[in-house]
Amino acid sequence: MSQNEQKRQAALAALEFIKPGCVLGVGTGSTVNFLIDALPDLKNQIQAVVSSSVDSTRRLEEHGFEVSDLGNVGKCDVYIDGADEANKHFHLIKGGGGALTREKIIAGASRKFVCIVDDTKLVGVLGGFPLPIEVIPMARSFVAREVIKYRGQPLWREGFITDNGNEILDVHNLSITNPVDMEQRLSLIPGVVTVGIFAHRPADVLLSGGPKGVTRRDR
Repeated sequence: MSQNEQKRQAALAALEFIKPGCVLGVGTGSTVNFLIDALPDLKNQIQAVVSSSVDSTRRLEEHGFEVSDLGNVGKCDVYIDGADEANKHFHLIKGGGGALTREKIIAGASRKFVCIVDDTKLVGVLGGFPLPIEVIPMARSFVAREVIKYRGQPLWREGFITDNGNEILDVHNLSITNPVDMEQRLSLIPGVVTVGIFAHRPADVLLSGGPKGVTRRDR
């Protein structure tokens, strides 16, 4: 089974969490795209849908959905999104696609967070995938110098601007043994908008697609 098929299987497994009258939060990325493409079959069950990125909004609209503003719906019943890494505590690294700030906002505003990944994203310790940090442009160099104190190697994601008009530092060579503490410390650096560690608000359900099908883990 190809990696794309494993992603698709995980995305389809998440459909069971969409109940009649659901206010749905939709994330961003290649795995989520499989979810979005399957949503029209459940359109009559979805009361409203909120999106974490311009790309996902565009894809949803192409499928005939009217995307709502989070401020108008308040809370989401379920938020479905992918991850770049996930550990056994349901802590995640997200932001490879650059949508980490809106993803973290919607995750925080959702009653249930369902994370869909393929098995290659499951790790013992976070940090093998470079940690994205969204920064205010004027603070990029300052934040980079502060991050070096944690023995990470920050690289500017050159030529990339987030949907919020900010920039991304990708921090390499971090071993994130305490994600909750690291998320808090890095978030306090002036100029940081969002850190791509999702530990204070971890996933509630992890659906991982593998060669033998989808495995479900509940927090």
